[in-house]
Amino acid sequence: MLDPDSISLPDNVNLSGHPVDFSLPSEMQLGSSFVVQFWGVRGSIPTPGASTVRYGGNTACVEVLVGNKRLILDGGTGLSVLGKHLLKQTARVEAHIFFTHTHWDRIQGFPFFVPAFTEGNQFHIYGATAPNGASIKQCLTDQMLQPNFPTPLQRMRSHLNFLNISAGSVISIDDVVIETVSLNRLTSALGYRITWEGRSVVYATDTDHSQEAGNQNLQYLAQQADVLIYDGTYADHNDHNFQKQSLVAPWKSGIEVAKAANVQELIMFHHNPAHDDDSLDCIEMQIRGDFPNARLAREGMILQIA
Repeated sequence: MLDPDSISLPDNVNLSGHPVDFSLPSEMQLGSSFVVQFWGVRGSIPTPGASTVRYGGNTACVEVLVGNKRLILDGGTGLSVLGKHLLKQTARVEAHIFFTHTHWDRIQGFPFFVPAFTEGNQFHIYGATAPNGASIKQCLTDQMLQPNFPTPLQRMRSHLNFLNISAGSVISIDDVVIETVSLNRLTSALGYRITWEGRSVVYATDTDHSQEAGNQNLQYLAQQADVLIYDGTYADHNDHNFQKQSLVAPWKSGIEVAKAANVQELIMFHHNPAHDDDSLDCIEMQIRGDFPNARLAREGMILQIA
């Protein structure tokens, strides 16, 4: 059996190979706060190297501590780093993991999520049916089959509770409410709004800007949110030439949504693998020129909502 501990990065190192302080102040640990922490902010593929130190190279993973619950949004390579961190923080781990869709940059960290191999831990895993009809359980199982991976999902000794959801689902976890909408018909991607005690965080990171319905759904989801996490740093979602360095981007759509929805803070996420730190600095400067209360997500960044 594969030793999962041998295939994970140290919990304080990102894929650029540089230390990151991921520790929360004591008053922001799991409890009565509403806290968002970024563990992976990159899209498509991990980007290790000296040119991505400041923003980080791990793919999408965001942790939300809210109402005594731990929510995890997407399972890119940042999930591996989060997993080792959790093992040092608590003897028993329980979390609700929400997948937007099953492109590799959203699921590739799941086989390396060490807490899932530990008996006594519990994970509730939510996701929509993929375009090929596969459930979230089937998608996560398939990527761990030979010859892709040496250890099958069935070797995970934690309790895994898979829940199939769809656009329009409303999930209540005690007093935390998670609403879902469709953002992209081509990928079956969902957007999430997490609400607790009158505060809301919206995670909308695979929007098809060519679809009016997707934009209308996003506008509904983002209305008066405290934070909108948005996929605004790709030059063109339909352009798969990742070497293209164009800074002409759909982030302008994110600003339009944030303004129209009266969003308090806009966080751009899902950074293009072709964009190094200097390119992202330039993008952030342009964005803040149009929407001062906006910034780009960075690995290790913490937002305290309440």
